[in-house]
Amino acid sequence: MEDVLAVYARPVDPRRPLVCFDEAGKDLKAHTRPPQPAVPGRAGREDSHYTRAGSRNLFLACAPHLGWRQIAVTAHRTARDFAHALRALVDQAFPAAARIVLVTDNLHIHRPAALYQAFPPAEAWRILERIEWHYTPTHGSWLNMAELELSVLARQCLDRRIPDQATLETEVAAWVAARNAERLTTAWHFTKEDARTRLLWLYPCHV
Repeated sequence: MEDVLAVYARPVDPRRPLVCFDEAGKDLKAHTRPPQPAVPGRAGREDSHYTRAGSRNLFLACAPHLGWRQIAVTAHRTARDFAHALRALVDQAFPAAARIVLVTDNLHIHRPAALYQAFPPAEAWRILERIEWHYTPTHGSWLNMAELELSVLARQCLDRRIPDQATLETEVAAWVAARNAERLTTAWHFTKEDARTRLLWLYPCHV
């Protein structure tokens, strides 16, 4: 925990951007009957019945100090999918960075080994050399600022029926573009000192 909090307390360094990474799922559901739009004096209505169309995974990466985020929609959430998301982060999102300071939780696919499953060893190592990796503790994924971004995404974009992957990608891309245009940042205030004062049960007792 203190490792992640120390990372968050570092001065902003454009050559070593802080990037928080997480993922979420979205069930695809289509209307069986056209919904009725809202009119004066009556809220919008939709039939309680719907058609299931599978689900998709959303890999979200955000640079909380820079007001930047991106989302990749994938059919699956495997180690190989994660590895490709990391390569895009290194080569496309931050190609000029000396190293990316990456914060993830302890999900089993969030491992350097994922890169070796997806790419030849030389390519896996090339990507890995560009990453400074930090893990949130077990049961401490709330320390990952990407979870805050996913919460906003769920409320503002995903809290409705979305019928297919194409629509999901279009809606998510519009949400990302709008937030990036506003350069909405995240201010993290919880510090190591706060943890030592407020989370005493996590620290050994010294008599």
